[in-house]
Amino acid sequence: MIEGVKIKKLKVIPDDRGFLMEMLRNDDGVFERFGQVYLSVCKPNTVKGWHYHKKQVDHFVVVKGNAKVVLYDLRDDSQTKGKVEEHFLGEKSPILLKIPTNVLHGITPMGNEPCYLINIPTEKYNYEKPDEFRISHTSKEIPYDWGLEKGG
Repeated sequence: MIEGVKIKKLKVIPDDRGFLMEMLRNDDGVFERFGQVYLSVCKPNTVKGWHYHKKQVDHFVVVKGNAKVVLYDLRDDSQTKGKVEEHFLGEKSPILLKIPTNVLHGITPMGNEPCYLINIPTEKYNYEKPDEFRISHTSKEIPYDWGLEKGG
């Protein structure tokens, strides 16, 4: 596992009306701080990525559909520098994926339906100076082939 990446299996509490799923609590071992919560939808056959943050830690949960999240460790001081990992999140795998700073990441839906990602980052979005750095999903610098044409 890439250094600093953590996975939390989510607690799903079903009843006759549906279910409740806890994602992140302030007493969880993966919790650092709260910045904001947002929803991102990714269309089939597309990639959202590659990107990384220098300050922000992400906490990804796919709440509708299923997705592949790919990580690449950029950090010079990491024991796992250069390592690539695939993680599968969604209805079939209810987990929270914690992504540390300076770990490149991207997401694509599995199958023909969009995926709905909730992110709970440690920082709020700064519109004047975004903490988001992008690399094309087709970059040859990253040893991973998404097998898809569309990205961003």
